[in-house]
Amino acid sequence: MAIDTDTIEHAAATVGDALRGVGYSEDGVVDLLGDDAYSGDADDIPVNERMLPDTRLATAVRAFFLLRPVPTDVAVEALGRGAVDSLGAAGLADVGDEVVPRARILPVDDLYVAADGFSRDVDDPPDYVAAYTPTARLLDSLTPRTRVERALDVGTGSGIHALRAAAHARHVIATDVNPRALEFTKLNAALNGLTNIEVRHGSLFEPVGGETFDLITCNAPYVVSPERRWAYRDAGGTADEVSERVVAEAAAHLNEGGFATMLVSWVAEDEDEPDERVLAWTSRTGCDSWILVAEESDPLGHAAAWNSHLAGDPEAYGAALDEWTRYLDELGVRWVSDGAVILRRRAGGRPTVRVDSVDEDDVEEASEQIERAFDARSRLEELGRNELLEQGLSVAMPLRLEHDLEPTPDAPVPVDAVVALATGTNSAVETTPDALELLGRLDGETPLEDVVEAVADLHDLDDDALREFRRDALDLCRELLELGALRLD
Repeated sequence: MAIDTDTIEHAAATVGDALRGVGYSEDGVVDLLGDDAYSGDADDIPVNERMLPDTRLATAVRAFFLLRPVPTDVAVEALGRGAVDSLGAAGLADVGDEVVPRARILPVDDLYVAADGFSRDVDDPPDYVAAYTPTARLLDSLTPRTRVERALDVGTGSGIHALRAAAHARHVIATDVNPRALEFTKLNAALNGLTNIEVRHGSLFEPVGGETFDLITCNAPYVVSPERRWAYRDAGGTADEVSERVVAEAAAHLNEGGFATMLVSWVAEDEDEPDERVLAWTSRTGCDSWILVAEESDPLGHAAAWNSHLAGDPEAYGAALDEWTRYLDELGVRWVSDGAVILRRRAGGRPTVRVDSVDEDDVEEASEQIERAFDARSRLEELGRNELLEQGLSVAMPLRLEHDLEPTPDAPVPVDAVVALATGTNSAVETTPDALELLGRLDGETPLEDVVEAVADLHDLDDDALREFRRDALDLCRELLELGALRLD
């Protein structure tokens, strides 16, 4: 994609202003195309196009969301003559009798993200650039958003994570080995009026040797694969060595107090110890770490998931499955996991580590939760188990309290209880009904011991039952603190 660097900033800014002027946004797209608009693919274009009314916003959606040509006079009526001319100047469209889009522009929150169009699966070129994939959304959701001086996005792709960081970092560096990815990143910075993003060409951390950062994000190619088909997917190297390198180098480039959030893969020779390797990686960093497992499977399941685009061609699909499983078998791999590793560099104290599973589809914006979780874990390291009873705790995020009832001759009795985080990582913790009741009494000032005794008095617990309840309450509160759902006040 050839871009005239002398005119791109003005041209892209003009296009961005015009799109905002017609209400081209996530809500605007969903209002016109429905809740499934962003999960659609090229096969849905004929139906979606016929859903569009004759409005200025619909013209923008037709051209830049569905990638359909529109008559130039219609585009001018919708966006203005200057914006249509700027589309050509910025390389976003070919302009003649029709405006023919050359890139798809997705509204993501308050940003516009331009990238290559709908995936054509096996026909995508090796340097294909995706806009906002499910993995990009996962990384976005799991990135802390405190204000920082310097941020780094490694394997930037379309630049989405650099764009997000630019809102709360004074300076952002984006690296990628794919030159087309860097061109899109520069285009997207201009499209959104951002002037604090610098792009550097090179593999992973090579372009920033010797530099350190307050925030690092990385959605570099991490898939354990025998192929080298796509720059954005296939890790290269042997097994998970690229992911291991990403974790180690992110830690080495992290300032004190800084966070790094990375999507990686790791393999295991024993499915009963699936996280042994990634735990070893994080232990060598000297950082606090949180490992969030999003997907895990045996070699065949891993091969099937990453080659599902071939399912319509049984012969090609079967050949890929055979190649991938043979590759993993030769390496002695019996289990493959994908997920996020979050690091925080902290001086003093023993580094903490935690492993949890998350459902990628359920994860929502978790920035504040993550910061609370790491802060709580470092404070819990300083407190003895029973010293927590002396602290005041408060609920820090929406929780959903659930319990099952078992019918008896007199009345239903609660037998099982769950505390579910209603946002963020949407994690769930099993507990007891009495411990569940305790959460509603946490006010941030009353010591936990006093809250425990108040609930015990209410239920007239004897000494043995009180000791068991105190243990359950401590277990629940520590777990919710480590998840960032409670706050130590």
